[in-house]
Amino acid sequence: MTIKITKCPTCGSDKIRKVRRNWKGSYQGRVYVVPALEYYDCPQCGEEVYDRDAMRKIETYSPAYPKPRAASAR
Repeated sequence: MTIKITKCPTCGSDKIRKVRRNWKGSYQGRVYVVPALEYYDCPQCGEEVYDRDAMRKIETYSPAYPKPRAASAR
């Protein structure tokens, strides 16, 4: 799902833009990077808005979400 935002939902600025950046997050002291994440960034107030695809990509890289284990061969 992609969204198109033309005004910042926090400050109302029309300067909000879609960007693609390496995004840093942290979970329980562990820093991780999500490469080439697309999201909206407002230079006026710093608000960041993520669509469903961006959130799924963050979840893929975040240590907060356990990764499924591969089935072991018997």
